[in-house]
Amino acid sequence: MSERSSNNEPRVWTFFYGSYMNLDVLRDVGLVAERHEAARLDGWDIRIAPRANLVRSDEHVVWGLVATATHRELDQLYAHARDVLGELYLPEAVLVRTAAGDHRPALCYICPEMAPRPAEAAYVERIVAGALALGAPDAYIARLRSFAPR
Repeated sequence: MSERSSNNEPRVWTFFYGSYMNLDVLRDVGLVAERHEAARLDGWDIRIAPRANLVRSDEHVVWGLVATATHRELDQLYAHARDVLGELYLPEAVLVRTAAGDHRPALCYICPEMAPRPAEAAYVERIVAGALALGAPDAYIARLRSFAPR
């Protein structure tokens, strides 16, 4: 069931796992999620090289933010990722588990092809700040920090 924005556009639940799980970063790019909560996505692993991306993995879990957004907001957000950052992210349907233990269907944007390059330290720290604010486990925070350049 979708919700509606103030101008009657449908809002859909979306799982954010990179710098967009940081509410300050979302606000900076003009997306203010009316509803949001911490969530995890089983069966995937995160990579940051140079941007955050997900790969399927039966052994891992990704922590992030599930939040409501309109399709227009998501189009603007991921047009920025494509046009400014140079990465094409496409939506995929996923099932996340919220911090309260509820399962929620959501969209999740994943880059099908990303040429591996080193991540920027400031970018990794924005992701870490978001994960810390959401209460992600220490082991996951350490995993995120492992992507920072040495």
